[in-house]
Amino acid sequence: MTIEVRVPQLPESVADATIVSWHKKPGDVVARDENLVDLETDKVVLEVPAPTGGVLKEIRLNDGTTVTSGQVLAVIEEGATAVPGASAPAIMAASSGAATSAKDASAAAGVKPDAIAAKLSPAAKRVVEENKVDPKAIPGSGRDGRVSKSDVVNYLSAKDAAPPASAVAFKPAAAAPIASARGARTEQRVPMTRLRARIAERMVQAQSTQALLTSFNEVDIKAVNELRTRYKDSFEKQHGVKLGFMSFFAKACVEALRKFPSVNASVEGSDIVYHEYFDVGVAVSTDRGLIVPVLRDVDSLSFADIEKSIGNFAARARAGSITMEELTGGTFTITNGGVFGSLLSTPIVNSPQSAILGMHKIQDRAVVMDGQVVVRPMMYIALTYDHRIIDGREAVQFLVMVKQCLEDPARMVLGV
Repeated sequence: MTIEVRVPQLPESVADATIVSWHKKPGDVVARDENLVDLETDKVVLEVPAPTGGVLKEIRLNDGTTVTSGQVLAVIEEGATAVPGASAPAIMAASSGAATSAKDASAAAGVKPDAIAAKLSPAAKRVVEENKVDPKAIPGSGRDGRVSKSDVVNYLSAKDAAPPASAVAFKPAAAAPIASARGARTEQRVPMTRLRARIAERMVQAQSTQALLTSFNEVDIKAVNELRTRYKDSFEKQHGVKLGFMSFFAKACVEALRKFPSVNASVEGSDIVYHEYFDVGVAVSTDRGLIVPVLRDVDSLSFADIEKSIGNFAARARAGSITMEELTGGTFTITNGGVFGSLLSTPIVNSPQSAILGMHKIQDRAVVMDGQVVVRPMMYIALTYDHRIIDGREAVQFLVMVKQCLEDPARMVLGV
C-alpha cells in the first residue's frame, strides 16, 4: 500500500514554503516519524516526518520548489523493505519548467549527489556545483556536520590563497607582477534564502513607514559584573544555567517600559495600541540570518527563567527548530551587537514594534566620577524608536532609566 507524504498545514501567516533539502532518496528505507525533508518559510525551517515506515518509492518535488499546504511531496511504499542492488526510481520533476535537479547538477560536476543532499545547505549546494568542488573536502560547521555557504566560501578562499606548486617552483627575478598572482577573481551569485529576503523586506519596510531616530547613552557595568562574579557559582548550581547579562537588560527594560508605555506601544492605522504586557524579543544570530524569538510576560519571569529561555531559544534557533509561534508577537526588542565586537550602532526597529534597544561591547574606559578619573567597564546603549509616537524626551528618559537600573540593580528588586 502506498502512502502520500504531503506538505503539512502551514502557519496562518505563511502562504508557502520552499523545499530546502531531502534527507532520503528513492529506494531508501524510512522509519515512521523520521525526518524526510526540510521546508523553509520566511521565518523557520519545518521538518516533514514520514507518516509511516517503509521504502521511499518516489520523490515528486525537487529541492528549491515552492510548495503550499497539502501538496504531495513523495510516496512511501508502506511496510516494504529495500531490495539489495535494486535501482531507485528516478526523481520526478515538479513541472515541465522545473530546473535541473541537484542530483543531475552534481553529477555533471563530478560530485556524488548523495553527499550533497545529506550535508549541504541549499546556498552551499549551489556554490559547490558552480565551482565543481568535492563537498567531502569541506569541513561543515552546522548541525550534524552540515556544510553552510560560508563554509564553502571559506574553503574556496583558502584554496585560492594557496599558490600553485608551479608558481612557487619558478619565479623569475625582478619579474613584474602578473594578473594570476592576485588570485582567482571569482564571484558567486546565489538567490537569497527566504529568511534573508524576509529580513530585507522588513528592514526596508520599517525605514520607509516609520520615523526612526536613535538616542544614545552609556552604562557603567561594574555593579552587574560584581553581582555576576559574587553569585555566578551558586546561581548556576541552583538553576543549572549561567547568569548572563541579558537577564539584567531584559529586567531593566521592563522597568523602563512600565514608566514609558509609549515605548511599548505600536501604531495600527491611525490608532496607537498600548500593550499592557511585556513580550520582549531577543535577537539571535544564525547561519540563515537574524531571528527574534519572543520572551512572553518578562515582568513575571525570574532571572533564571530568562537565562534558561534565551539559552533554549539560541540552541533551537541555530538548529532550525524554532516554531512560528515563538517568533510572532513581541512588543519590544533587545539586540546585542557587542558579542560580535560592535562598539556602537543604530539598530532598526522590528516592525510593527516602535522601539529596539541595542547593547554593545563592554570596554574599560577612563571616566570621571566624583571629581576623580577612574577606569570602569562601560557600554554604549542605543534606543532606536518611532518618532511618530515616542517623543525624544521619553526616549532619552527611557535610556536613563535603563542606565539607572543597571548601575544600581537593587532598583529592579525594589521597583524604584
